[in-house]
Amino acid sequence: MQFITLMDLDDDRVTAYTHLTELQIRNRLEPSKGLFIAESEKVIVRALAAGVRPLSFLVEEPWIEGMADTFAEVDARWGKDIPVFVAKPELLKRITGYRLHRGALSAMHRWTLPTVEDICADASRIAILENIVDHTNVGALMRSAAALNVDAVLVTPSCGDPLYRRAARVSMGTVFQVPWTRICDREGERWPGDGMAELRKLGFTTASMALSDDSISLDELVGRLSSPSDSPRHIARLALIFGTEGDGLSHRTIAESDMTVKIPMSGGVDSLNVAASSAVAFWATRK
Repeated sequence: MQFITLMDLDDDRVTAYTHLTELQIRNRLEPSKGLFIAESEKVIVRALAAGVRPLSFLVEEPWIEGMADTFAEVDARWGKDIPVFVAKPELLKRITGYRLHRGALSAMHRWTLPTVEDICADASRIAILENIVDHTNVGALMRSAAALNVDAVLVTPSCGDPLYRRAARVSMGTVFQVPWTRICDREGERWPGDGMAELRKLGFTTASMALSDDSISLDELVGRLSSPSDSPRHIARLALIFGTEGDGLSHRTIAESDMTVKIPMSGGVDSLNVAASSAVAFWATRK
C-alpha cells in the first residue's frame, strides 16, 4: 500500500470522497468507470472477499494498525500501488458530517451487473424492490435477504442504489453476498410490464406484498409453497415484490402480479415498514 498523509480536503486525489455526487460516482452510462464508496472496515472486508477491486482507501489515523491484515490482502491480490490516504478524525468528520467511528472509507470499482436471466437461473425464491428510495430500507432488506437465504434480489429502475454508502453499511456488507441486479434496465424496457413478462417467462409466480380486497394471507402462500409438487396450487418459483415507503406498490404492479399477499395483523395495525415486512415474508417462505 502507498500511505499518504492527507492534510487538505481539496486534494484532487480524494475527489471521489469529497466532491462527486452519488450519481456521478455511479456512472450508469459507463458502469466500468463507475465507483461506489464502502464505509466501515466490515463492509470493506466483505467487498474484498467478494472480489471487488479497491481504487483507494481513506482511513482515520488510529485505524491503520488494526487494518494491517486487510491491507496485506490488498497488496497480495491487487499489488502495492493502491493508495491509503490517512487523515486525522477531525478531518474525516468534515467529509462525513459525523465522527467516523467505523474508521475507514474505500472507493471501489463497480462491476457490470448480470442479466436477470443469469441471476435467476437456479433461483427458486427472489425479491423485487419496486422504487424503494430510502437507503436504510434498501440496506436492511438486502441484509434480511442474505440472512434468510433469498436466492436473488432485483431492483427496479427507480429503486435506490444498493451500493449507496448508507445502504451498503446498513446491509453490513451483505450486498456483496446476495446476487442482485436491476430489472428493466435495458433501453426500451419498462417496469412493471416488461419485467412481469420476463419473470413469467422464467417461470416465477409473482406475489405483490400489498393490502387489497383479494389479498391472500401469508399463511396461505406458505401453504401453496409446501403443497405437493403435482398440486395445481403448488408454487415452484416465487417472486416476492415489495413497494416503496408510504405509497406501496403501484396499482399496475398489483394488477399484473399473479396474487397479492398480506401479513396477518392485530392490535389495529394494518401494515409494517417495508424492511420489517420483507423480513417476515422471507422467514415465513424459507425452505
